[in-house]
Amino acid sequence: MAAKDVLGRRGEEIAAAYLTERGYRVIARNWRCRQGEIDVIASQGSELVFVEVKTRSSLAFGHPFEAITLGKVARLRRLAAAWCDQSGARAARIRIDAIAVIAPRGDEVRVEHLRGVC
Repeated sequence: MAAKDVLGRRGEEIAAAYLTERGYRVIARNWRCRQGEIDVIASQGSELVFVEVKTRSSLAFGHPFEAITLGKVARLRRLAAAWCDQSGARAARIRIDAIAVIAPRGDEVRVEHLRGVC
């Protein structure tokens, strides 16, 4: 497995733990369909939350949130709808969030959470 894939998986683990510690219930991770993948699907009360996780080992190539483009957000919305259709889930509200994980080797991990990116 490539180093970037290992870092990405570590970031998703950290993000899922972060959400769980804050009272979210993680429903699925790395859900895939032909249109793409959703990193984390969680619920908080009556809300369904679809989470894009971006992980970096440093800010040398920009902040992780900079990698979330308008096109990526549009795809996340389509993926959220596809997951709801496939699972039959009904929620009072659906939200798309982004989590940035900055995980330098040998240093403290930083997690930033943006709620409702679209």
